[in-house]
Amino acid sequence: MLDFLLHLDQNLTFLMGEYGVATYAILFFIIVLETGCVLTVFLPGDSLLVVAGAGAASGLLHLSWLVLVFFLAGVCGDILGYAIGHHIGLRVLRERFPEIVRTEQIERTTRYFARFGKKAVFIGRFIPVIRTFVPLLAGVGRMERRAFATYNILSAACWALLMTGAGYLLGKLPWIQEYIALILFVVLVFTLVTLMVILAALVHGTWKKKLIRGSA
Repeated sequence: MLDFLLHLDQNLTFLMGEYGVATYAILFFIIVLETGCVLTVFLPGDSLLVVAGAGAASGLLHLSWLVLVFFLAGVCGDILGYAIGHHIGLRVLRERFPEIVRTEQIERTTRYFARFGKKAVFIGRFIPVIRTFVPLLAGVGRMERRAFATYNILSAACWALLMTGAGYLLGKLPWIQEYIALILFVVLVFTLVTLMVILAALVHGTWKKKLIRGSA
């Protein structure tokens, strides 16, 4: 493990070369969850795109593939959020997960819809947390699907290009290039650990509720 960390840049380059498809699949999966599932709203979104873009500047990843993956993940994530809002509804989520689906977040997102209307789908893409709740409320409110799809696709394309492009430009800086392997490694590990903690908490909460119902 120590040798891996000491030669992190070389090892990450080797691993991403050998398991490139898996790397992009993990990034896709993370962004879909961060964008479309309120239960995993704590996962990194903007920061992951920027760091991945910086990694592309150092040759660890391919910029064109990153933009495509993040674009598709953004679109799919919003579709997932819309579907959850449309088919499950806000009331069920607030009853089962009140510690995550909080009133202040719902009210803040509702204000964005009241102010910007359908354009909130586009604008909300660039605002953490709001990004996750916008498609959910769009589904709850039965927003017209063609308008939702249009703003979803446009915002995902702009988001992927701007955030990944900004990271790519930052990655050209010498001091960023020196530490980008470590930064990317830390971000990915932190993301996966956060995801495991969230899933463990959800499983524990569900199991605890079943025990309470069974003993009632």
